[in-house]
Amino acid sequence: MIKYGVISHSSLVADLLDWDTLYVAGRLHKPVLMLHKAEDEELHTALKLNLFFAVHTALLLLPELFSEEQLYMTLAGLSYAGDFRMYVGEDQNKVRNIVGAQIREFRALYTPILKELEEYAILDTLQGMGEQDTSPPARLYHLSMLPKRLQLMLIREWNKDGRSRDLEDVLRAAAHDTDVEDVIHRGIQDIVKISSLTQSIKGIMTAGATKSVRYSWSKVKKMWKSLQR
Repeated sequence: MIKYGVISHSSLVADLLDWDTLYVAGRLHKPVLMLHKAEDEELHTALKLNLFFAVHTALLLLPELFSEEQLYMTLAGLSYAGDFRMYVGEDQNKVRNIVGAQIREFRALYTPILKELEEYAILDTLQGMGEQDTSPPARLYHLSMLPKRLQLMLIREWNKDGRSRDLEDVLRAAAHDTDVEDVIHRGIQDIVKISSLTQSIKGIMTAGATKSVRYSWSKVKKMWKSLQR
């Protein structure tokens, strides 16, 4: 399947580096076929950093011991968290199906990233199991490597009490908080919720109401079938 669209270079790089919408960045957390290799140094770096951001985020959401499938499902599921279409009209096994059909491709995509993070997490692909350091120093490292949008959300969350703590203080406090993964998950949901609604509205305006209703109905039928399995 080929999905197409047009995006400016600056918007693409911004989403990859900051996760402003996670619309493109999230798609690129899954294996894709690059028809043309990125020759632009800025774009090449942004593509790689986007994968690192995804792994740092996933590790913060995962327990100390996790399966290889859990890791890939967490990575693939980042861009679906908060997407209202996952509750109305999408196959409820979508993320599992994506990972199950492309386990080798996920492995090829993320093994180089994980090799650079062996000090913090190890994945044994032969056993299909992974283990990570969940100590506050390790969590602080992952938190410091999150994209800007998520870090700003952490600052807002930890300053709800009226204090004015800077990023360094917030990340240090978050690293010792056992509920930080819930905050991160809510932050991702907020990003995706807005972008999924925006894209749906744009889709209706572009395709027209009749086509959109037909498309939505086909999605609902697909979701119903997945629930009956």
